[in-house]
Amino acid sequence: MKRMKSWVTGVWFTAAGAVLLLSIFLSVSFGAKELSIAVVWASVFHYNPDLTAHQIIQEYRLPRVLGAVVTGMAFAVAGALMQGVTRNPMADSGILGVNAGAAFVVALCFAFLPNLTYMQLILMSFAGAALSTLLILLLGSATQGGMNSIRLTIAGAVLAAILHSFSSGIAIYYELSQDLAFWYAGGVAGVKWEQLKLLAPIVLAVIIGISAMGRSISFLSLGDETAASLGIHTGRVKMLGMTAAVILAGASVAVAGSIGFVGLVVPHIARRLIGVDYRKLIPFSALLGAILLVWADFASRMVNPPREFAIGAMVALVGVPFFLYLARQERREL
Repeated sequence: MKRMKSWVTGVWFTAAGAVLLLSIFLSVSFGAKELSIAVVWASVFHYNPDLTAHQIIQEYRLPRVLGAVVTGMAFAVAGALMQGVTRNPMADSGILGVNAGAAFVVALCFAFLPNLTYMQLILMSFAGAALSTLLILLLGSATQGGMNSIRLTIAGAVLAAILHSFSSGIAIYYELSQDLAFWYAGGVAGVKWEQLKLLAPIVLAVIIGISAMGRSISFLSLGDETAASLGIHTGRVKMLGMTAAVILAGASVAVAGSIGFVGLVVPHIARRLIGVDYRKLIPFSALLGAILLVWADFASRMVNPPREFAIGAMVALVGVPFFLYLARQERREL
């Protein structure tokens, strides 16, 4: 039975990897300007900077699609970690206000520190995500009865609304509305190779590192007392898990803006397909998150070309009904 399960898991991983590669190829190949498969192939493997078609692929489409891959991985794994650490099935960096904290600090940087380097902007985004996470955990546990899934979600929603209001106020007062519109809607249209060179190593290193703790995170689902009796240092595991989630969410918001629901939807689908073992769930969620965001970006470009639809809105079309479904299930269990 165990061998059969491993075989099935291997099939799902192989299928997800193949779908991701196909999605990347289709997304790079199609756009406002039609390009043949031969041109796409040549621009990737035999780049000629003098050809306009090659420039379109290399300077715009390829970094954009790879940006969707990396940020999709980051948001999905951040959501999986938050759900595992807090034991909250509705946890997600967007719903819990982590993205809003990162975006608020980005708005402050645009207003008061406009000359920051990209690396400095990422670090500031980390700080905003970390502070908002701390506030959410404090708010969620301050009420009588302690922290539970519903209180944590409500605290995150309240804080997200407040931070979005502050961000909007800053944008209006300092006339930054046009500059910050991207961060509100979310998108990977502006991703460049320079950003990917910073973002990709951070995201991949965190995902690989936290995957090594998958067994310990899986035991948290049994409850703190049971996990501790099995030799798990629950406090340390929770701290490292939330730290990894904050780094992933903060880096992604700095690049792609505040995109919600990826971390909510993807881990639930992953659990249905391969189970609850976080040693497998984390990398599989990364693959599914990349696929979801690549297709969301592709759809945002193809709905009404040459105009683009907000990628955050595309993801929300799937995410909002899913969130309402989970909220209804959670209410029944209380």
